[in-house]
Amino acid sequence: MRVILHGGAGGVPDEPEPRQAVLDEAAEAGAAASTPLDAVEAGVRVLESSPRFNAGVGGAVQSDGVVRTDAGLMTSDRAVGAVCSMPGVEHAVSAARVVMEETPHVLVSGEHAVDLAADFGVETGVDLLTDETRERYEAESPPDGSPSEHLDWLETRFASGADQVGGTGDGESKRGAPDHDTVGAVASDGETFAAATSTGGRSFALAGRVGDVPQVGSGFFCTEAGGASATGAGEDITRVTLTRRAVELLEEGVDAGTAAERAIAEFDDVTGAEAGVIVLGDDEVGSAFNSAGMQTSVASSE
Repeated sequence: MRVILHGGAGGVPDEPEPRQAVLDEAAEAGAAASTPLDAVEAGVRVLESSPRFNAGVGGAVQSDGVVRTDAGLMTSDRAVGAVCSMPGVEHAVSAARVVMEETPHVLVSGEHAVDLAADFGVETGVDLLTDETRERYEAESPPDGSPSEHLDWLETRFASGADQVGGTGDGESKRGAPDHDTVGAVASDGETFAAATSTGGRSFALAGRVGDVPQVGSGFFCTEAGGASATGAGEDITRVTLTRRAVELLEEGVDAGTAAERAIAEFDDVTGAEAGVIVLGDDEVGSAFNSAGMQTSVASSE
C-alpha cells in the first residue's frame, strides 16, 4: 500500500513539527491498511481527531457557533460517498463511507447525514469545539437574528481575495482562526486507487455553508489513472473542479508531480486564490500549492 496525505494549504504553522508528526502517524496508519479505501479512511481519521488540523475536532466555526463537518471519498471504480453540514460528527470520512457502501446515493446532508451515520455505528454528538476555537468565536461578538444579519457580520471576516478579510497573508487571520487546513489522502495498492478529503470548512462562514470538499471532482476525485485530494479556497476550487483536472492530466499520461503543478498553475491563473493538491498515479506521488505552505506525508508498506 502506498499513501500520501496533506494537512491543508494555508500558512506556515507556528509549530510545524508536531503537525508533521501527526501527518506521519496518519500516513503509517494508511499504509498498514488492507485496501486503498481502508487506507484513506484510516489516515484521515487520525487527522480528524487532531485539533491541529481543520477537520473534525477543532474545525472551523460557522456564524452560529457550530462546527459542521464535510467529507467525500471515491475509488477508481467510480464508487462515491459524501456528506456535508454535519454537526457533532468527528469522523466525517467514515460517514461518507456509509453513504458509499450502504445507500444508492452520492451525497447526504445535514441532520439526515448525522442520523444515517449514527445508524451505522459512526459516533455522533461529539463536541468539536476546543477551548481555543470557542474563545476565538466568542471574541468576535457573534451575530443573532436572520441569515442576512449573519451575512453582515461575516462580511468583514470571511473570504476576501485569496484569504479572509483581516488575514495576515499566511493562511491565518489576525484573529488566529484556521482557514484552509482541510485534510486529505490518496492511496493505491498497485492495482486500484482511493481518494478522500475531510474538513471543518472555513472560519466565520455562514451557517450551513458547504465548500468544495464533499463535491466530486472538486475536493476529491479518482479513476483508474489515479486520485487527487484538494485543499484551499473552497468556492474557487469548486468553480474549476481542481481534482478532476489533476486526474485528467494523469489520464493524459502526465506524471503525478507534473499533474499537481499544472493543475495548481491553471487554478492560480483562473482564480488568483490559494489551494493545494496531492496526486497519486501508477508509480509516483505529487503535490503542489500556491499558498505559503502545505504539509504532506508519504508512506508505503512495500
